[in-house]
Amino acid sequence: MTVKTDIEIAREASMKPITEVAAKVGIPSDALLQYGPTKAKVTADFIDSLKGRPDGKLILVTAINPTPAGEGKTTTTVGLGDGLNRIGKKAIMALREPSLGPCFGVKGGAAGGGYAQVVPMEDINLHFTGDFHAITSAHNLLSALIDNHIYWGNSLGIDSRRVEWRRVLDMNDRALRSIVNSLGGVSNGFPREDGFDITVASEVMAILCLSSDLKDLEKRLGNIIVAYTRDKKPVRARDVKADGAMTVLLKDALMPNLVQTLENNPVFIHGGPFANIAHGCNSVLATKTALKLADYVVTEAGFGADLGAEKFFDIKCRKAGLAPSAAVIVATVRALKMHGGVKKEDLKTENVAAVAKGCENLKRHIENVAKFGVPAVVAVNRFITDTEAEIQEVMKAAESMGTRAFLCTHWADGGKGTEALAQHVAGICDSGKSNFKTLYADELPLRDKVKAIATEIYRAGDISCDSSVETRFKELEAMGFGHLPVCMAKTQYSFSTDPNKRGAPTGHIVPVRELRLSAGAEFIVVITGDVMTMPGLPRVPSADTIRLNDQGQIEGLF
Repeated sequence: MTVKTDIEIAREASMKPITEVAAKVGIPSDALLQYGPTKAKVTADFIDSLKGRPDGKLILVTAINPTPAGEGKTTTTVGLGDGLNRIGKKAIMALREPSLGPCFGVKGGAAGGGYAQVVPMEDINLHFTGDFHAITSAHNLLSALIDNHIYWGNSLGIDSRRVEWRRVLDMNDRALRSIVNSLGGVSNGFPREDGFDITVASEVMAILCLSSDLKDLEKRLGNIIVAYTRDKKPVRARDVKADGAMTVLLKDALMPNLVQTLENNPVFIHGGPFANIAHGCNSVLATKTALKLADYVVTEAGFGADLGAEKFFDIKCRKAGLAPSAAVIVATVRALKMHGGVKKEDLKTENVAAVAKGCENLKRHIENVAKFGVPAVVAVNRFITDTEAEIQEVMKAAESMGTRAFLCTHWADGGKGTEALAQHVAGICDSGKSNFKTLYADELPLRDKVKAIATEIYRAGDISCDSSVETRFKELEAMGFGHLPVCMAKTQYSFSTDPNKRGAPTGHIVPVRELRLSAGAEFIVVITGDVMTMPGLPRVPSADTIRLNDQGQIEGLF
Protein backbone atom coordinates (compact mmCIF):
# COMPACT_ATOMS: atom_id res chain seq x y z
CA MET A 1 0.00 0.00 0.00
CA THR A 2 1.34 3.42 -0.97
CA VAL A 3 1.09 5.94 1.87
CA LYS A 4 0.31 9.46 0.68
CA THR A 5 2.51 12.30 1.84
CA ASP A 6 1.12 15.12 3.95
CA ILE A 7 1.27 17.52 1.03
CA GLU A 8 -0.52 15.06 -1.27
CA ILE A 9 -3.31 14.68 1.30
CA ALA A 10 -3.49 18.45 1.77
CA ARG A 11 -3.65 19.02 -2.00
CA GLU A 12 -6.72 16.75 -2.23
CA ALA A 13 -8.53 18.67 0.54
CA SER A 14 -12.01 19.96 -0.14
CA MET A 15 -11.66 23.39 1.41
CA LYS A 16 -14.62 25.62 2.10
CA PRO A 17 -14.55 29.38 1.68
CA ILE A 18 -13.15 30.88 4.88
CA THR A 19 -16.36 32.89 5.25
CA GLU A 20 -18.30 29.61 5.69
CA VAL A 21 -15.80 28.28 8.23
CA ALA A 22 -16.01 31.56 10.15
CA ALA A 23 -19.80 31.50 10.11
CA LYS A 24 -19.79 28.15 11.96
CA VAL A 25 -18.51 29.95 15.05
CA GLY A 26 -20.41 33.20 14.55
CA ILE A 27 -17.80 35.34 12.82
CA PRO A 28 -19.52 37.48 10.14
CA SER A 29 -17.84 38.04 6.79
CA ASP A 30 -17.40 41.76 7.47
CA ALA A 31 -15.21 40.86 10.47
CA LEU A 32 -12.69 39.14 8.20
CA LEU A 33 -9.68 40.61 6.43
CA GLN A 34 -9.33 37.99 3.69
CA TYR A 35 -6.06 36.75 2.20
CA GLY A 36 -7.61 34.87 -0.68
CA PRO A 37 -10.59 32.49 -0.38
CA THR A 38 -9.24 30.15 2.33
CA LYS A 39 -7.46 32.28 4.92
CA ALA A 40 -8.29 35.49 6.75
CA LYS A 41 -7.52 37.66 9.73
CA VAL A 42 -10.19 38.48 12.31
CA THR A 43 -10.53 42.22 12.88
CA ALA A 44 -9.80 43.96 16.17
CA ASP A 45 -13.25 45.61 16.28
CA PHE A 46 -14.98 42.23 16.16
CA ILE A 47 -12.68 40.82 18.85
CA ASP A 48 -13.49 43.82 21.07
CA SER A 49 -17.22 43.12 20.62
CA LEU A 50 -16.81 39.68 22.23
CA LYS A 51 -15.63 40.91 25.63
CA GLY A 52 -18.90 40.35 27.45
CA ARG A 53 -19.25 36.70 26.44
CA PRO A 54 -18.44 33.79 28.77
CA ASP A 55 -15.33 31.72 28.08
CA GLY A 56 -15.28 28.16 26.84
CA LYS A 57 -13.05 25.42 28.28
CA LEU A 58 -9.32 25.48 27.50
CA ILE A 59 -7.50 22.23 26.73
CA LEU A 60 -3.70 22.10 26.51
CA VAL A 61 -1.99 19.52 24.32
CA THR A 62 1.58 18.82 25.42
CA ALA A 63 3.92 15.84 25.09
CA ILE A 64 6.75 13.72 26.41
CA ASN A 65 10.29 14.91 25.66
CA PRO A 66 10.66 14.84 21.87
CA THR A 67 12.85 12.28 20.09
CA PRO A 68 13.82 11.73 16.44
CA ALA A 69 11.10 9.05 16.41
CA GLY A 70 8.39 11.71 16.51
CA GLU A 71 5.42 12.36 18.78
CA GLY A 72 2.89 14.29 16.66
CA LYS A 73 1.75 16.99 19.08
CA THR A 74 0.30 19.35 16.46
CA THR A 75 -1.25 16.41 14.61
CA THR A 76 -2.92 15.32 17.86
CA THR A 77 -4.12 18.87 18.59
CA VAL A 78 -5.80 18.98 15.18
CA GLY A 79 -7.14 15.44 15.53
CA LEU A 80 -8.63 16.17 18.96
CA GLY A 81 -10.27 19.37 17.72
CA ASP A 82 -11.80 17.49 14.81
CA GLY A 83 -12.85 14.71 17.19
CA LEU A 84 -14.63 17.15 19.51
CA ASN A 85 -16.52 18.60 16.55
CA ARG A 86 -17.41 15.07 15.37
CA ILE A 87 -19.06 14.24 18.70
CA GLY A 88 -21.18 17.39 18.49
CA LYS A 89 -19.08 19.83 20.49
CA LYS A 90 -18.32 23.35 19.31
CA ALA A 91 -14.51 23.41 19.24
CA ILE A 92 -11.78 25.64 17.83
CA MET A 93 -8.05 24.92 17.69
CA ALA A 94 -5.39 27.56 18.43
CA LEU A 95 -1.91 26.80 17.05
CA ARG A 96 1.44 28.47 16.43
CA GLU A 97 2.61 29.60 13.01
CA PRO A 98 5.47 27.64 11.43
CA SER A 99 8.89 29.20 10.94
CA LEU A 100 10.69 29.04 7.59
CA GLY A 101 13.90 28.02 9.39
CA PRO A 102 12.78 24.55 10.55
CA CYS A 103 10.62 24.16 7.43
CA PHE A 104 13.71 24.27 5.19
CA GLY A 105 15.90 22.67 7.85
CA VAL A 106 15.21 19.34 9.51
CA LYS A 107 11.79 19.58 11.19
CA GLY A 108 9.67 20.22 8.11
CA GLY A 109 6.27 21.89 8.21
CA ALA A 110 4.10 22.45 11.26
CA ALA A 111 0.48 22.19 10.18
CA GLY A 112 -0.25 18.68 11.49
CA GLY A 113 0.01 15.55 9.40
CA GLY A 114 -1.88 12.81 7.59
CA TYR A 115 -5.63 13.33 7.86
CA ALA A 116 -5.24 15.61 10.91
CA GLN A 117 -3.95 18.67 9.09
CA VAL A 118 -4.62 22.37 8.77
CA VAL A 119 -4.98 23.76 5.27
CA PRO A 120 -3.94 25.46 3.02
CA MET A 121 -0.81 23.60 4.14
CA GLU A 122 1.61 25.17 1.65
CA ASP A 123 0.49 28.72 2.46
CA ILE A 124 0.65 28.18 6.21
CA ASN A 125 4.22 26.85 6.02
CA LEU A 126 5.44 29.38 3.45
CA HIS A 127 4.93 33.08 4.35
CA PHE A 128 1.22 32.62 5.33
CA THR A 129 -0.21 36.12 5.92
CA GLY A 130 3.18 37.76 6.38
CA ASP A 131 3.18 37.94 10.19
CA PHE A 132 6.76 36.68 10.55
CA HIS A 133 7.98 39.11 7.91
CA ALA A 134 6.32 41.96 9.79
CA ILE A 135 7.96 40.85 13.04
CA THR A 136 11.34 40.57 11.31
CA SER A 137 10.91 44.07 9.84
CA ALA A 138 9.83 45.62 13.14
CA HIS A 139 12.72 44.00 14.99
CA ASN A 140 15.31 45.10 12.43
CA LEU A 141 13.84 48.61 12.24
CA LEU A 142 14.70 48.90 15.93
CA SER A 143 18.21 47.59 15.22
CA ALA A 144 18.67 50.20 12.49
CA LEU A 145 17.38 53.01 14.72
CA ILE A 146 19.82 52.09 17.51
CA ASP A 147 22.85 52.23 15.21
CA ASN A 148 21.50 55.35 13.54
CA HIS A 149 21.14 57.05 16.93
CA ILE A 150 24.76 56.22 17.78
CA TYR A 151 25.90 57.48 14.35
CA TRP A 152 24.15 60.86 14.65
CA GLY A 153 25.75 61.93 17.91
CA ASN A 154 24.46 59.39 20.47
CA SER A 155 22.62 61.89 22.67
CA LEU A 156 21.44 59.04 24.92
CA GLY A 157 25.02 58.03 25.68
CA ILE A 158 24.58 54.44 24.54
CA ASP A 159 27.67 52.35 25.26
CA SER A 160 28.18 50.54 21.94
CA ARG A 161 29.80 47.68 23.88
CA ARG A 162 26.52 47.18 25.72
CA VAL A 163 24.02 47.08 22.88
CA GLU A 164 21.77 44.11 23.76
CA TRP A 165 19.57 44.16 20.67
CA ARG A 166 20.72 41.80 17.91
CA ARG A 167 19.18 41.37 14.46
CA VAL A 168 16.86 38.59 13.26
CA LEU A 169 16.08 36.52 10.18
CA ASP A 170 13.41 33.83 9.69
CA MET A 171 15.92 31.30 8.41
CA ASN A 172 18.48 28.91 9.86
CA ASP A 173 21.83 30.54 9.02
CA ARG A 174 24.74 29.70 11.31
CA ALA A 175 27.06 32.09 9.42
CA LEU A 176 25.16 35.04 10.95
CA ARG A 177 25.33 33.97 14.60
CA SER A 178 28.26 36.30 15.30
CA ILE A 179 29.15 39.21 13.02
CA VAL A 180 30.84 42.60 13.08
CA ASN A 181 28.68 45.41 11.70
CA SER A 182 29.39 48.91 10.36
CA LEU A 183 32.64 48.01 8.58
CA GLY A 184 33.78 50.03 5.59
CA GLY A 185 34.70 53.43 6.90
CA VAL A 186 33.42 56.50 8.72
CA SER A 187 30.21 56.86 6.68
CA ASN A 188 29.02 53.38 7.77
CA GLY A 189 29.07 54.03 11.50
CA PHE A 190 31.03 52.63 14.42
CA PRO A 191 32.04 48.95 14.08
CA ARG A 192 30.89 46.65 16.86
CA GLU A 193 30.17 42.99 17.48
CA ASP A 194 26.64 41.96 16.57
CA GLY A 195 24.73 38.86 15.48
CA PHE A 196 21.49 37.40 14.21
CA ASP A 197 18.91 35.24 15.95
CA ILE A 198 16.06 33.42 14.23
CA THR A 199 12.88 35.53 14.12
CA VAL A 200 10.96 33.19 16.42
CA ALA A 201 13.54 33.98 19.14
CA SER A 202 12.87 37.73 18.88
CA GLU A 203 11.39 39.51 21.86
CA VAL A 204 9.06 41.20 19.37
CA MET A 205 7.56 37.77 18.63
CA ALA A 206 7.05 37.11 22.34
CA ILE A 207 5.52 40.58 22.79
CA LEU A 208 3.09 40.11 19.89
CA CYS A 209 1.97 36.80 21.40
CA LEU A 210 1.40 38.26 24.87
CA SER A 211 -0.23 41.59 23.88
CA SER A 212 -3.93 42.13 24.45
CA ASP A 213 -4.43 44.93 21.89
CA LEU A 214 -2.54 47.56 19.86
CA LYS A 215 -2.17 49.91 22.83
CA ASP A 216 -0.69 47.13 24.96
CA LEU A 217 1.55 46.13 22.04
CA GLU A 218 2.95 49.67 21.70
CA LYS A 219 3.57 49.93 25.44
CA ARG A 220 5.43 46.61 25.53
CA LEU A 221 7.50 47.49 22.45
CA GLY A 222 8.48 50.76 24.07
CA ASN A 223 9.59 48.90 27.22
CA ILE A 224 12.16 46.76 25.38
CA ILE A 225 15.61 47.40 26.85
CA VAL A 226 17.95 47.63 23.85
CA ALA A 227 21.21 48.83 25.40
CA TYR A 228 22.89 50.33 28.44
CA THR A 229 24.83 53.57 28.93
CA ARG A 230 28.40 53.66 30.25
CA ASP A 231 27.03 54.00 33.78
CA LYS A 232 24.78 50.96 33.12
CA LYS A 233 21.47 52.82 32.87
CA PRO A 234 18.96 51.04 30.57
CA VAL A 235 18.02 52.49 27.18
CA ARG A 236 14.59 51.47 25.92
CA ALA A 237 13.05 51.26 22.47
CA ARG A 238 10.87 54.27 23.23
CA ASP A 239 14.03 56.28 24.01
CA VAL A 240 15.12 55.89 20.36
CA LYS A 241 11.51 56.63 19.33
CA ALA A 242 11.01 53.18 17.77
CA ASP A 243 7.75 52.07 19.44
CA GLY A 244 5.32 53.96 17.20
CA ALA A 245 6.82 52.88 13.89
CA MET A 246 7.23 49.28 15.10
CA THR A 247 3.54 49.20 16.05
CA VAL A 248 2.59 50.46 12.59
CA LEU A 249 4.51 47.57 11.01
CA LEU A 250 2.75 45.10 13.33
CA LYS A 251 -0.83 46.43 13.23
CA ASP A 252 -2.10 43.71 10.85
CA ALA A 253 0.16 41.01 12.29
CA LEU A 254 -1.57 41.39 15.68
CA MET A 255 -4.88 40.19 14.21
CA PRO A 256 -5.32 36.38 14.57
CA ASN A 257 -5.32 34.24 11.40
CA LEU A 258 -8.26 31.93 10.69
CA VAL A 259 -7.92 28.77 8.57
CA GLN A 260 -9.50 25.29 8.60
CA THR A 261 -8.76 21.61 9.13
CA LEU A 262 -9.24 18.96 6.46
CA GLU A 263 -12.67 18.45 8.08
CA ASN A 264 -13.46 22.17 7.64
CA ASN A 265 -13.31 23.04 11.32
CA PRO A 266 -11.99 26.49 12.35
CA VAL A 267 -8.39 26.96 13.48
CA PHE A 268 -6.57 30.07 14.66
CA ILE A 269 -2.89 29.99 13.73
CA HIS A 270 -1.15 33.02 15.18
CA GLY A 271 2.35 33.73 16.47
CA GLY A 272 5.15 31.29 17.03
CA PRO A 273 7.75 32.08 19.70
CA PHE A 274 10.69 29.69 19.98
CA ALA A 275 9.74 26.99 22.47
CA ASN A 276 13.16 26.59 24.08
CA ILE A 277 14.08 30.30 24.11
CA ALA A 278 10.74 32.07 24.51
CA HIS A 279 7.45 30.73 25.89
CA GLY A 280 6.49 28.58 22.88
CA CYS A 281 2.74 29.30 22.72
CA ASN A 282 0.41 30.84 20.15
CA SER A 283 -0.90 34.35 20.83
CA VAL A 284 -2.99 35.27 23.84
CA LEU A 285 -5.28 37.21 21.49
CA ALA A 286 -6.03 34.13 19.36
CA THR A 287 -6.60 31.91 22.41
CA LYS A 288 -8.89 34.41 24.14
CA THR A 289 -10.85 35.06 20.95
CA ALA A 290 -11.35 31.32 20.45
CA LEU A 291 -12.57 30.96 24.06
CA LYS A 292 -15.29 33.55 23.36
CA LEU A 293 -16.42 31.77 20.19
CA ALA A 294 -16.36 28.07 21.15
CA ASP A 295 -17.27 25.77 24.02
CA TYR A 296 -13.88 24.03 23.83
CA VAL A 297 -10.52 25.40 22.67
CA VAL A 298 -7.66 23.01 21.97
CA THR A 299 -4.22 24.60 22.01
CA GLU A 300 -0.63 23.36 22.19
CA ALA A 301 2.66 24.38 23.77
CA GLY A 302 6.07 23.69 22.28
CA PHE A 303 8.17 20.56 22.86
CA GLY A 304 7.70 18.38 25.97
CA ALA A 305 5.72 19.35 29.05
CA ASP A 306 8.90 20.25 30.97
CA LEU A 307 9.32 23.23 28.66
CA GLY A 308 6.01 23.79 26.86
CA ALA A 309 3.45 23.09 29.55
CA GLU A 310 5.49 24.76 32.31
CA LYS A 311 5.82 27.98 30.29
CA PHE A 312 2.19 27.81 29.14
CA PHE A 313 1.07 27.60 32.77
CA ASP A 314 3.64 29.86 34.44
CA ILE A 315 3.92 32.57 31.77
CA LYS A 316 0.98 32.59 29.35
CA CYS A 317 -1.78 31.58 31.76
CA ARG A 318 -0.37 33.73 34.58
CA LYS A 319 -0.14 36.84 32.38
CA ALA A 320 -3.39 36.33 30.46
CA GLY A 321 -5.55 35.13 33.36
CA LEU A 322 -6.25 31.77 31.71
CA ALA A 323 -7.27 28.64 33.63
CA PRO A 324 -6.95 25.39 31.63
CA SER A 325 -9.55 22.68 32.25
CA ALA A 326 -7.53 19.68 31.00
CA ALA A 327 -4.18 18.64 29.57
CA VAL A 328 -3.43 15.95 26.98
CA ILE A 329 0.06 14.44 27.00
CA VAL A 330 1.00 13.01 23.60
CA ALA A 331 3.26 9.98 23.38
CA THR A 332 4.19 7.40 20.77
CA VAL A 333 5.38 3.87 21.37
CA ARG A 334 8.34 4.64 19.13
CA ALA A 335 9.44 7.66 21.18
CA LEU A 336 8.97 5.79 24.46
CA LYS A 337 11.19 3.01 23.13
CA MET A 338 13.88 5.59 22.40
CA HIS A 339 13.56 6.89 25.96
CA GLY A 340 13.95 3.27 26.99
CA GLY A 341 17.29 3.00 25.21
CA VAL A 342 16.36 1.62 21.76
CA LYS A 343 18.25 2.96 18.73
CA LYS A 344 16.24 4.57 15.92
CA GLU A 345 17.06 1.78 13.45
CA ASP A 346 15.62 -0.83 15.86
CA LEU A 347 12.29 0.86 16.59
CA LYS A 348 10.25 -1.42 14.32
CA THR A 349 11.09 -4.44 16.49
CA GLU A 350 8.75 -5.14 19.40
CA ASN A 351 10.37 -4.31 22.73
CA VAL A 352 7.89 -4.18 25.60
CA ALA A 353 10.64 -3.86 28.21
CA ALA A 354 11.99 -0.73 26.50
CA VAL A 355 8.48 0.76 26.37
CA ALA A 356 8.10 0.12 30.10
CA LYS A 357 11.46 1.79 30.79
CA GLY A 358 10.62 4.71 28.51
CA CYS A 359 7.29 5.22 30.26
CA GLU A 360 9.25 6.66 33.19
CA ASN A 361 9.49 9.80 31.04
CA LEU A 362 5.72 9.78 30.48
CA LYS A 363 5.02 9.23 34.18
CA ARG A 364 7.24 12.18 35.10
CA HIS A 365 5.25 14.47 32.80
CA ILE A 366 1.94 13.23 34.24
CA GLU A 367 3.23 14.01 37.75
CA ASN A 368 4.44 17.44 36.68
CA VAL A 369 1.16 18.48 35.06
CA ALA A 370 -0.64 17.42 38.25
CA LYS A 371 1.49 19.95 40.18
CA PHE A 372 -0.38 22.70 38.34
CA GLY A 373 -3.75 21.27 39.41
CA VAL A 374 -4.76 20.36 35.84
CA PRO A 375 -6.17 16.85 35.13
CA ALA A 376 -4.11 15.02 32.51
CA VAL A 377 -4.89 12.26 30.03
CA VAL A 378 -2.52 10.47 27.64
CA ALA A 379 -2.99 10.34 23.85
CA VAL A 380 -1.07 7.48 22.23
CA ASN A 381 -0.45 8.57 18.65
CA ARG A 382 -0.44 5.24 16.84
CA PHE A 383 2.15 4.12 14.30
CA ILE A 384 1.73 1.10 12.01
CA THR A 385 4.60 -0.76 13.71
CA ASP A 386 3.12 -0.51 17.24
CA THR A 387 2.19 -3.90 18.71
CA GLU A 388 -0.73 -4.62 21.03
CA ALA A 389 1.62 -5.60 23.88
CA GLU A 390 3.54 -2.31 23.58
CA ILE A 391 0.33 -0.26 23.52
CA GLN A 392 -0.95 -2.08 26.61
CA GLU A 393 2.27 -1.19 28.43
CA VAL A 394 1.55 2.51 27.86
CA MET A 395 -2.07 2.06 29.02
CA LYS A 396 -0.79 0.34 32.17
CA ALA A 397 1.71 3.13 32.87
CA ALA A 398 -1.00 5.80 32.57
CA GLU A 399 -3.36 3.89 34.85
CA SER A 400 -0.59 3.49 37.45
CA MET A 401 -0.48 7.30 37.61
CA GLY A 402 -4.23 7.59 38.17
CA THR A 403 -5.14 8.65 34.65
CA ARG A 404 -6.02 7.01 31.33
CA ALA A 405 -4.39 6.58 27.94
CA PHE A 406 -6.35 6.51 24.67
CA LEU A 407 -5.17 4.98 21.43
CA CYS A 408 -5.55 7.61 18.71
CA THR A 409 -5.53 7.00 14.95
CA HIS A 410 -6.15 10.55 13.78
CA TRP A 411 -3.17 10.51 11.38
CA ALA A 412 -4.95 7.84 9.33
CA ASP A 413 -8.59 8.48 10.28
CA GLY A 414 -8.88 12.18 11.10
CA GLY A 415 -11.33 13.18 13.83
CA LYS A 416 -12.90 9.71 13.83
CA GLY A 417 -9.63 8.41 15.29
CA THR A 418 -9.90 10.59 18.42
CA GLU A 419 -13.59 10.25 19.30
CA ALA A 420 -12.96 8.26 22.50
CA LEU A 421 -10.27 10.73 23.62
CA ALA A 422 -12.58 13.65 22.78
CA GLN A 423 -15.45 12.22 24.85
CA HIS A 424 -13.15 11.71 27.83
CA VAL A 425 -11.52 15.14 27.59
CA ALA A 426 -14.89 16.88 27.26
CA GLY A 427 -16.05 14.97 30.34
CA ILE A 428 -13.03 16.18 32.33
CA CYS A 429 -13.67 19.77 31.23
CA ASP A 430 -17.35 19.61 32.12
CA SER A 431 -16.66 18.02 35.52
CA GLY A 432 -14.83 21.11 36.76
CA LYS A 433 -12.05 19.01 38.31
CA SER A 434 -9.30 21.42 37.31
CA ASN A 435 -7.87 23.50 40.13
CA PHE A 436 -5.24 25.43 38.21
CA LYS A 437 -2.34 27.06 40.02
CA THR A 438 1.10 28.29 38.96
CA LEU A 439 4.25 26.60 40.23
CA TYR A 440 5.61 29.67 42.03
CA ALA A 441 4.37 33.03 43.31
CA ASP A 442 5.21 36.36 41.67
CA GLU A 443 6.94 37.59 44.82
CA LEU A 444 9.37 34.65 45.05
CA PRO A 445 12.99 35.79 44.38
CA LEU A 446 14.14 35.18 40.79
CA ARG A 447 16.80 32.66 41.78
CA ASP A 448 14.24 30.69 43.80
CA LYS A 449 11.87 30.66 40.81
CA VAL A 450 14.57 29.09 38.66
CA LYS A 451 15.41 26.56 41.38
CA ALA A 452 11.73 25.68 41.82
CA ILE A 453 11.43 24.77 38.13
CA ALA A 454 14.75 22.91 38.13
CA THR A 455 13.95 20.81 41.19
CA GLU A 456 10.18 20.40 40.86
CA ILE A 457 9.86 19.96 37.07
CA TYR A 458 13.31 18.82 35.89
CA ARG A 459 13.97 16.88 39.17
CA ALA A 460 17.45 18.35 39.38
CA GLY A 461 19.42 18.28 42.60
CA ASP A 462 20.19 22.00 42.35
CA ILE A 463 21.09 24.85 40.03
CA SER A 464 24.61 26.25 39.64
CA CYS A 465 25.39 29.91 38.96
CA ASP A 466 28.73 31.63 38.68
CA SER A 467 29.33 34.97 40.40
CA SER A 468 28.26 37.02 37.34
CA VAL A 469 24.89 35.25 37.20
CA GLU A 470 24.37 35.67 40.95
CA THR A 471 25.12 39.37 40.53
CA ARG A 472 22.70 39.60 37.60
CA PHE A 473 19.88 38.08 39.71
CA LYS A 474 20.42 40.87 42.25
CA GLU A 475 20.68 43.56 39.55
CA LEU A 476 17.38 42.54 37.94
CA GLU A 477 15.60 42.62 41.28
CA ALA A 478 17.11 46.01 42.12
CA MET A 479 15.86 47.29 38.73
CA GLY A 480 12.31 46.29 39.71
CA PHE A 481 11.97 43.11 37.64
CA GLY A 482 11.94 40.58 40.48
CA HIS A 483 8.19 39.99 40.11
CA LEU A 484 8.49 38.69 36.53
CA PRO A 485 8.18 35.00 35.67
CA VAL A 486 11.24 33.16 34.39
CA CYS A 487 11.41 31.62 30.92
CA MET A 488 13.78 28.64 30.88
CA ALA A 489 15.97 28.16 27.81
CA LYS A 490 16.94 24.49 27.87
CA THR A 491 17.34 21.56 25.52
CA GLN A 492 13.98 20.03 24.63
CA TYR A 493 15.30 16.47 24.46
CA SER A 494 15.83 15.84 28.16
CA PHE A 495 14.70 16.83 31.63
CA SER A 496 18.37 17.68 32.16
CA THR A 497 20.51 20.09 30.14
CA ASP A 498 22.21 17.14 28.42
CA PRO A 499 20.18 16.19 25.31
CA ASN A 500 21.51 12.63 25.48
CA LYS A 501 20.03 11.92 28.93
CA ARG A 502 16.70 10.45 27.93
CA GLY A 503 14.10 8.89 30.19
CA ALA A 504 13.62 10.46 33.62
CA PRO A 505 16.99 11.50 35.07
CA THR A 506 17.19 12.85 38.63
CA GLY A 507 19.75 14.60 40.79
CA HIS A 508 21.49 16.44 37.93
CA ILE A 509 22.71 20.02 38.24
CA VAL A 510 21.17 22.70 36.01
CA PRO A 511 23.87 25.25 35.09
CA VAL A 512 22.52 28.79 34.66
CA ARG A 513 24.78 30.35 32.05
CA GLU A 514 23.11 33.71 31.43
CA LEU A 515 20.06 35.83 32.28
CA ARG A 516 18.41 37.94 29.59
CA LEU A 517 15.81 40.54 30.44
CA SER A 518 12.78 40.71 28.15
CA ALA A 519 11.26 43.83 29.67
CA GLY A 520 8.63 44.20 26.94
CA ALA A 521 7.52 40.57 26.99
CA GLU A 522 7.74 40.77 30.79
CA PHE A 523 9.80 37.69 31.59
CA ILE A 524 13.43 36.80 32.34
CA VAL A 525 15.04 34.34 29.92
CA VAL A 526 17.27 31.90 31.81
CA ILE A 527 19.87 30.34 29.52
CA THR A 528 20.93 26.87 30.68
CA GLY A 529 23.46 24.67 28.92
CA ASP A 530 24.12 25.19 25.21
CA VAL A 531 21.00 26.64 23.59
CA MET A 532 21.19 28.12 20.10
CA THR A 533 19.17 31.25 19.28
CA MET A 534 20.16 30.86 15.60
CA PRO A 535 19.97 27.21 14.48
CA GLY A 536 21.99 25.88 11.58
CA LEU A 537 20.87 23.73 8.67
CA PRO A 538 21.58 19.97 8.80
CA ARG A 539 23.97 18.23 6.39
CA VAL A 540 20.97 17.35 4.20
CA PRO A 541 18.33 20.09 4.71
CA SER A 542 14.70 19.70 3.74
CA ALA A 543 15.30 22.53 1.25
CA ASP A 544 17.20 20.05 -0.94
CA THR A 545 13.95 18.34 -1.97
CA ILE A 546 11.49 21.28 -1.99
CA ARG A 547 10.65 22.36 -5.54
CA LEU A 548 7.87 23.19 -8.00
CA ASN A 549 6.74 20.36 -10.28
CA ASP A 550 5.68 20.70 -13.92
CA GLN A 551 2.14 21.61 -12.82
CA GLY A 552 3.46 24.46 -10.67
CA GLN A 553 2.66 22.57 -7.46
CA ILE A 554 5.02 22.48 -4.47
CA GLU A 555 6.77 19.15 -3.85
CA GLY A 556 8.87 18.03 -0.89
CA LEU A 557 7.15 20.09 1.81
CA PHE A 558 6.11 17.94 4.75
